[in-house]
Amino acid sequence: MLQYYGAGASTLAALIVSLNLGRRHTGWAFVIFVTASIALIIWGFLNPDSEGIGWQNIALLIINMVGVYRYLIQKDKPDRPDDMQGESVQ
Repeated sequence: MLQYYGAGASTLAALIVSLNLGRRHTGWAFVIFVTASIALIIWGFLNPDSEGIGWQNIALLIINMVGVYRYLIQKDKPDRPDDMQGESVQ
């Protein structure tokens, strides 16, 4: 059951991020990613043949927590390369 939740939640979160609905929606998509990572970490380490998924999702959990911080907690908008004036982006 955990692996199916992880797969479904990750797919939903990826869809929300891809729709580019704004900071708040993207932040909540990262919250969904966090829950999916937790589910897949648990599932991965409960099944000896799936430890790789567990380790991968530990890394993804850290990345997703950065996304939650960046989009929901951080007060100022982070600078993006396309927001910088007078500088070219390559």
